[in-house]
Amino acid sequence: MRKKTFEVSNRTIWLSSLFLGVLIAVPKIAEPHFNPYEAVVNSLITFLFSLFVWYYNIMTLPAYSSRDVASGFSFGRLVKSLALGIGVMLFLAWFQQLLLSHLDFGPAMLMVEIRGILINLTFYMFLHLLYQSYHNQQVSIELERTKTDNLGAQYELLKQQVNPHFLFNSLNTLKYMVESHDAHSVDFILKLSDFYRFTLENRKHDLIKLSEELDILNAYVYLLKARFEDGIDLSIRIDQQQQATFIPPFTLQLLVENCIKHNTVSLDRPLHIQLYSDPGYVVVENRLQPKRTPEPSLGLGLENINQRYLHLLNKEVEIIRDEHSFKVKLPLIHEYRNH
Repeated sequence: MRKKTFEVSNRTIWLSSLFLGVLIAVPKIAEPHFNPYEAVVNSLITFLFSLFVWYYNIMTLPAYSSRDVASGFSFGRLVKSLALGIGVMLFLAWFQQLLLSHLDFGPAMLMVEIRGILINLTFYMFLHLLYQSYHNQQVSIELERTKTDNLGAQYELLKQQVNPHFLFNSLNTLKYMVESHDAHSVDFILKLSDFYRFTLENRKHDLIKLSEELDILNAYVYLLKARFEDGIDLSIRIDQQQQATFIPPFTLQLLVENCIKHNTVSLDRPLHIQLYSDPGYVVVENRLQPKRTPEPSLGLGLENINQRYLHLLNKEVEIIRDEHSFKVKLPLIHEYRNH
């Protein structure tokens, strides 16, 4: 998320500083021998110091990021603010002595320093509460945005899972098999049923085991082979240990579907797709044999997969393309994220 800067309006800063300056003058007005000049000087010093405290503490606040949310109260910034405030108030006490030379510098300086520390503490605590409230708002906005992005990704994934063209082609294949009394018609119906049962069972899950995803893929490839026969060849070389890791459901199916969409599939030019293990990744690779008339594509399939990995693992998938092959590397997702 792009970092934002915490802000307090200048109107709030100046009015609150002016109010505090006037408030300091009230006890002077109640004194038997009221000295307007002395009251104005005290108010001016308080006003200037309040402005300094506001702007210094705002400028030293870090830019907002999600990592700052859990940082809590910063005693280090408070100590620095108090130390600098004491120095500034010492200068203002000296300035006050120049204007009010009749005052005893020792007691006057002590009162000014105590006033400065109280103002610094009050403003710092108030600013800290505002800052934490701002953090909470940013976290809520970020969570809502993430939820919206995830729902959108799930919706797009669902649309791609129940692909009407795939269903139409599968039913046409089944019709041909039944009419030709193909002995594999029953197996085809069972695999088609399995595939859509997997779709209904897993579409609400963020993650499933890689072994379950391979079951979905095998059912899908069986249906494809009934249509393309030996025009499609899928080799799977996944380590047994990696099959216990997790993957967003229908990721492999979408990638295989993407291969078929953009490449020629025929008995003369079989499409070879490889699914294999790589340290830290599962890789889907196919040989490039583009269609003469490319199908229109918005790139939603790969973007959908990438967004889901960003949401779940804060990692992007790797896409590698050269003259001969197209490769997608999916990061492994372990049960324990600190694996």
